[in-house]
Amino acid sequence: MKLYYSPLACSLADHIALIEAGVPFERESVNLKTKRTASGADFNAITRKGYVPALVLDSGEILTENIAILDWLAMQYPVLSVSGDLGRTRVLEALAFISTEVHRSFKPMWHSGAEAERAQARAKISGLLDSLADTQVGDYLFGETPSVADFYLLVMLLWAERFDVRIPVSFVALRHRIVSRPAVQAAMRQEGLISLMNNEPASRVPEGRDHVDA
Repeated sequence: MKLYYSPLACSLADHIALIEAGVPFERESVNLKTKRTASGADFNAITRKGYVPALVLDSGEILTENIAILDWLAMQYPVLSVSGDLGRTRVLEALAFISTEVHRSFKPMWHSGAEAERAQARAKISGLLDSLADTQVGDYLFGETPSVADFYLLVMLLWAERFDVRIPVSFVALRHRIVSRPAVQAAMRQEGLISLMNNEPASRVPEGRDHVDA
């Protein structure tokens, strides 16, 4: 398989999941402004959508959209899933909430919104994260081991740190717990995000490589 990603975009969740699953895969970064991959390829020729993540399967088929890719990975590799009759449904529920509510609410931050708009977005995101935190049932969202939903949530928590968004106390602990995992450290190191792991200023993260639609 091959993952196309952009540093600190939501594709980080897929990057982490693949490493957690312990499966071999290739990775290539994408410049979301120029739509060129690290090797110089035209990313629009890989997917007309022009944004990450994109996962090329062994069959050559291409999956896009974070919810779809993360769900597929969880189905293929049970270590990334949640057990029980409603396990998959609960994970999809969380992924949908993170994607359609939390993720999109960061738009004013990434697209230079007015300060009043950014302040409103911060308050909204905090409220959404409070709601999600109320559903947490263990060290992670669904128990004592992380699922793909936790990895997507981590990206939102990293964005929250970058843009000074208040997050629930339980999510502060969850963030540290996830970041301490070897797979997460490996993915962040490969994406050049070690500064976030070491609590260095978020401004150290490379500019121009993140996108709210990614």
